[in-house]
Formats: sequence, C-alpha cells, structure tokens
Amino acid sequence: MRPLLQFLFKYYNFFLFLLLEFFAFLIIYQNSYYQQSSILSAANAISGGIYGFSSGITDYIGLTSINKTLADENAHLLSLQKSSFIKTNNKVFVVNDTLYQQQYTYFSAKVISNTSNRANNYLTLNKGLKHGIKKNMGVISSQGIIGIVKDVSDNFCSVTSLLHSKTKISAKIKKNDNVGTIIWKGDDYRVVTLKDVPAHVKISVGDTIISSGYSMMFPEGILIGSIYSYEINKGKDFYEIRVKLFNDFNNISYVYVINNLMKDELNELEKRSQNE
Repeated sequence: MRPLLQFLFKYYNFFLFLLLEFFAFLIIYQNSYYQQSSILSAANAISGGIYGFSSGITDYIGLTSINKTLADENAHLLSLQKSSFIKTNNKVFVVNDTLYQQQYTYFSAKVISNTSNRANNYLTLNKGLKHGIKKNMGVISSQGIIGIVKDVSDNFCSVTSLLHSKTKISAKIKKNDNVGTIIWKGDDYRVVTLKDVPAHVKISVGDTIISSGYSMMFPEGILIGSIYSYEINKGKDFYEIRVKLFNDFNNISYVYVINNLMKDELNELEKRSQNE
C-alpha cells in the first residue's frame, strides 16, 4: 500500500492535470452542441476503425474454413463430372439404371509442406489412411497434375511431386491425341519435358498438354501445361518438347487426391496378362 501512495504522491501534479482536463472536456461537451457533435464524430470514427480492423482479422481467420469448404465442394463436383464415369453397354449390363458407372472419386486436402527447388521434390498433405488415402493415388489441383501419393500414415500422406527425377506421367497433345511421356529434368520448376512424340506429328507453341488416360492414377483430360518450345533430337525421330506448367509449384494450397474405384480390378487383370 505504501509504494502505491508514494507513486501517487510523486505524480500528484500529473494526475491532477488529467482530472482537470477531464472535467474541462466534460463541461465543453455538455454545454456546446458543436463540440458535442465533433467529439461524437471522432469517437465514432475511432470505434469504427477498431471494429473494422477487428472484422478484418476475423474475416482473414475465417478464410481457412471457407477455403476448406470450397475445396470439399470442388472435390464433390469433380466426382460428378463426366470424366469420372465410364460408359457401359446397357444392352448387356446396367448399373443403377444408367449407362454410366462411376470410376473416380476425389478427396480434398491441404498442402502443409512443399518443395520445388530440389532434384526430387515432395509435398505433404493433411489427409491419410483415416480419410481413405492410399499409396499410388494421383494428386491434382484446379490447374493440373501435382504428383502421386508415395507414403501414407493415419493422418498425413507424402506425395512425389511432378517435379521429381523419377516421376513419369503419360500425357498427350490435346488437339491430335498423340501420346508421350512427361518428365522433369530438374532445371526449372515451371517447365517439364514431353518426350516420345513422333517427329511427323504437327505441333505448335501454345498447344495444350493433358493426361492421356492410360494411367490408372489420372483420368483422361487433366491439364498439365502448354508447349513452350520444341526440337527434334539429332539422330532420332522424336520431338523433345518443353511444356510450361499451368500449376505454380511455389504456390499450392489445396489439392485433390484421386481414387480410382476400379484400380484393383485393373491391377488384377494386368497381373493375369503378365503371368501368361
């Protein structure tokens, strides 16, 4: 108690000044309409600024929830699009009274770590076994192919990026359906290489490159990029095509993991063929 009294006594003049100022403003406020209006306007401006700042922070924090909701909705829409179904012959086999049987479903996931400046790059997603994620599932974003699920734990999974020395994706030129293989040579995170396209095929800078559908991981038609430049390898009859990616691998937040509902059936069929 004594230190408090000493503090008040020491700064007695300062506190007396504040008290007198308060009463002076109070008298002015009560006896002058103009001053009253000015003070109220200033107070409203200050409080409005504080509320606006607070609302901005709240809205920013809420973006995480909004983004997740949108990602989930997009995953549902992807599952419903035509490329997620295969057509069956209704004269022989009908599923739920429709010509189409669903082949692909999609899980939304958030990227929690990512690299793009190494020879072998990976991403980590916040979904795992508990959410239905399995090894060798394809991963895409709204801008195109991202990579392939490598390892899975209960709550997370790692993804081998398209920017990896061992990643190979079957792709084709959209305008003429000629198929090749996408690889990454490790020099530019914005550019990959499409190889194995025959030199007699007519191509142009700007042609769109998409997934071929020959892989069990990606449906046909998933975006990859556009032709940036090309040349014919000496002594070979194939192009080496530089493809500028639609994805910015330095800026990926939400992705979609593809579940091929017929993958086990296709794997079993391929094993039988290989054993003959």
